[in-house]
Order: sequence, then C-alpha cells, then structure tokens
Amino acid sequence: MLSPIRIPALVCVCLVISQLAFPAQSNLKPADIEAIEKALPAKAPAQPLKPRKLLIFTLNVNYGGHPSIYHANYAFTAVGKKTGAFETIVSDDPSVFRPESIKQFDAVFFNNNVGNLFTDPLLRQSLVEFVYAGGGLMGVHGTTVAFTKWPGAVEDWPEFGIMLGARGANHKKSDELVVFKFDDPGHPLNAPLGPSFEYRDEFFRYQDVFSRNRVRVLFSIDTAKTDMNQQPSFGSLTRKDNDYPLAWVRNYGRGRVFHCTIAHNPYVFRDPKMLSFYLGAIQFVLGDLSAPTTPSAKLTPAILAQERLDWRLGIEAYTFHKFTFFEMVDEAAKLGVPYVGALSFQKVSKDIDKNFDPGLSDDELKAIRLKLDSAGLRLLTYYIQDIPADEAAARKIFEFGRKIGIETFMSEPSPAALDTIDKLCNEYNINVALHNHDQRASPNTWHPREVLKLCQGRSKHIGACADIGYWMRSGIDPIEGIRLLKDRLITIQMHDLNELTKDGHDVPWGTGRARLDQLLREMNALHIRPTMFGLEYSYDFDNNSAQVGQCVEFFNKVSLDVAK
Repeated sequence: MLSPIRIPALVCVCLVISQLAFPAQSNLKPADIEAIEKALPAKAPAQPLKPRKLLIFTLNVNYGGHPSIYHANYAFTAVGKKTGAFETIVSDDPSVFRPESIKQFDAVFFNNNVGNLFTDPLLRQSLVEFVYAGGGLMGVHGTTVAFTKWPGAVEDWPEFGIMLGARGANHKKSDELVVFKFDDPGHPLNAPLGPSFEYRDEFFRYQDVFSRNRVRVLFSIDTAKTDMNQQPSFGSLTRKDNDYPLAWVRNYGRGRVFHCTIAHNPYVFRDPKMLSFYLGAIQFVLGDLSAPTTPSAKLTPAILAQERLDWRLGIEAYTFHKFTFFEMVDEAAKLGVPYVGALSFQKVSKDIDKNFDPGLSDDELKAIRLKLDSAGLRLLTYYIQDIPADEAAARKIFEFGRKIGIETFMSEPSPAALDTIDKLCNEYNINVALHNHDQRASPNTWHPREVLKLCQGRSKHIGACADIGYWMRSGIDPIEGIRLLKDRLITIQMHDLNELTKDGHDVPWGTGRARLDQLLREMNALHIRPTMFGLEYSYDFDNNSAQVGQCVEFFNKVSLDVAK
C-alpha cells in the first residue's frame, strides 16, 4: 500500500528529506485502497523525458471539501510510483507557491479546490508566471470556483478562471447520467474512453469565461442522447448555444492546462478508464505527452493538417509594425492564424503607449496576456536587436522572455555574448535564433555558413532565424540555405519576392521567385520544425492585409496537400 506524502513548502525549498504521512490516508477504507490499486494503469502512455514532479494542492476555504480529494491524492501518487512517470508532493500550504518553491515542480494539480485559496498578490503572480513560462496546470470539478469567495462563488481572481478555462459550479444531481460527445475523437487524451462513453457523476454547466475560442474541448454532453431534464437542478444550467463541455486542454502562454469536471464522486478514482484518462492528462501537463491545443473554434481542415505536420504559421509583428501590437493581434485573429511574433520597438496599444519591451510593468504584461487570450492566440517569438554579454543585463531580457511565454528570441547579438546567452538559454529553456539582414548590416549572420560557425560547440538552443527575403536579395537560395542549416534552423521569416535582386520586394506567397512550395516540402522532408513559420510581409505596410491574407491561403493550401 502506498501513502501520498505531504511536505510543507518551506521544507521542500530547503530539500529536507523528512516525509510526513498524509493524514487523509486515514479517510480511505482498506477496500477503497484495494479498489484504487486494482484500477491503476500498468503503464504510462508516454515515456518521461526527465524525472517529473507534480504538486497536488488540496486546500479548501469555507468549504468542507469533496471526499474524492483523498481518493485522487492516493490514486495519483500511486499511479506515478507504479508507472515511474512522476512523483507527487501533497500540500495545503499556500507558501508552496512562492517562486523559490514552485520552480521545483513541472505541474500543479488543483485537486477539487473550492474557495479563496490565497490572496497574496505575490503568490498569485508566482503561479501565473509559472504556468505562462511553461509549467502545467491541472484542475478537476470544484477548481472552477477556486479563488472565489465562498459561499456564493464571488469572483476574486478573474485571471485564474481565464487561465483554467471556465468559471462556475451549477449542476444537477450528483449521479446524473450523461452520454459523452467526443468533440475531438482522435485526440490522444481521449484514447482511454472512446469511441463511446456514458458516465454518472456531478457534471458542472459552465456559464462564465468558457469559450471554444480559448480551449480545445475534448468531450462534452451529447444533448441529443442525454436526458437534459433530469432533476433536481442547482443554479442556472441552460446555455443559449447548447454547449456543455466536460473536459478540455489549452495553452496559457507556454503552459499546458487541463480541466475536467468529472471528479465529484470518490468512485471516479477507482475506475480504470478514468484513471487511464487522468494519467494521460497528468503526463500532458507535466510535458511528456504531446497533444494539440489549438482552440476548437479555430480548427479548420488546414489547421488540423498543420497540427499533423507540426507546422505553426504566425504573423510576424513587423508585417503590421505601423500599428500597435494589440491591433496586430486583432488582424491575426481575423486571418484565422493561431500564432504571432512580437517586436521590441512596436507600441503595445493605444492605452499602453509604450514599446513592447522589457521595461513593461507586471500589470502591462497582464494586459498583453489577456489580449492574446481574448483573441485565442499564442505569442511564440520576440525580436530584440541585441542581447548583451553582461550576464545580469542579459538575464533581465530572459526574465522578460519567461514572463511573456515565448519559445524563441530573434536577435543579432555580438558573437562575444553567445557563451552567456547559451548559458541562459539552457537555464530558461528559451532559444535564441540569430537573425540576418544583408552582409553589410549582419556580417556575422548574413549567410547560413556564418551562423553555423557561431553555433559550433553550443547547445541546440542557439541557431538561425532565417529571413529568406534578405537571403534572396543576397543571392542565397532559400532551399540550399535550409539544407545547410538543417536542425540549426530554429525559426524562419518567410517571404516571396517579385525578383531575385537587391531591390526585390514582397509579393503574395506563391506568386514570386522564392519557390515556397518546394521550400515547404523540403523542410518537411528534412524534418525541420521551426518555432514558427513567420509571415513577414515587408511591403505596402499601410495597406497589406489583403496580400497577407493571400499568403495565409497559400500556406493553408500547401499544408493540406503535404499532410495527405
């Protein structure tokens, strides 16, 4: 028999070895423990990329707590040990969310938490930064009213509900029978449950925050096959769109988020199918099980094809640099593109009349997070002209990158700074892609061979940001360029030019001299998966939306063909 461990946050930080038996063990009967052990999956769906640690947070405030909490604590601790996929630490101490403590974890599981768990703004900032920088967040059932004033579920931290994906706890009886509709039948997290499934539990109907524009719904209530008149009812249950999600995933920045309402009754955590489902969810939030997260409302045949190819098309901010970042986000959303890049010299918005740079305050960065979320977009790349060799100065830039949730900096630093940069790349798990202009402006990076020289002896976090427009103006064939770089091509800024001269200017993709169809197919054949296929249209900046739309259509068409 296995007991979850409970380690106070400060003990965790100090790495003291002492382990305390989790007192909730006594709430489980021997028959419960035996049933959980019998239901545990024998094997994890994914091989851990490294040793993983999951924080299980159990605090409830002004609410007695669901009995299923103890079953989940035991089941998740036991399955982590049995499969070797992760270890758990169980805590109800808010200080575990201090920056120096939370950084030891790969993901946080909010286990059916109800009420205003903590109000310290530093702890809340620490949690949201942990997730946005790439940590995992998992919630079940009551977690959709965490950080509300209980009773009454009065909102106290709106961003937590946005990050999780929904608010509310209205429901019918606690053993309502529901038939599932698998909104994403091929999604890897759905594998243990499909192709058809029905279940009894207390299913929440979410009224606030939830939107398919921000989350990827895994399954929902099949209203055609479920008796929607089961009684009793508690609270407002009807949605005008007749959409009742039960489980979903999303990204919040780089963070991997999962939520499922099925966790009211203890027997959920004695059910082999549900435990297999939750094991996959845990491995997803930990970062070991890859799964698509593009919001459901954004899914088109082309986007689905790009997910299969692991291609991510995004708008580079320079395309719309005469407008604000917020205006660029709106334009990208209209074009149906899921990703964007950012620039250090672009204004943030009409209300935040500052450049999008490391000098922004936490409140201003929060406004950027919420803007991206409302548009259903992710920020993947960020251009900054220089990253200095001085470690303290460079660290400020990487801290900024962590807070804005990017995967890759695009920059043109001095070669003398690269050792410091490489050290910080590995510490922060952020890439630096060396950007090129022409030979005069970028003598160290203008040619792929020059970039490869700079990469020698350095980690794969250092590579190229290939601006193929400048390549073509410099006489470099983009196809030959990517063949030279191979996996050192970290991200790419795509262009098509009207002519292969120094005076060539951008034209809609597929209408110029770049042979982009062949380039994309060659990248696929070479298994090059850039951070982003950056759509940078550097012409007619005041009126280029139609041309940018043509580029998106071209990329979508090629994606569909290549993915066949």
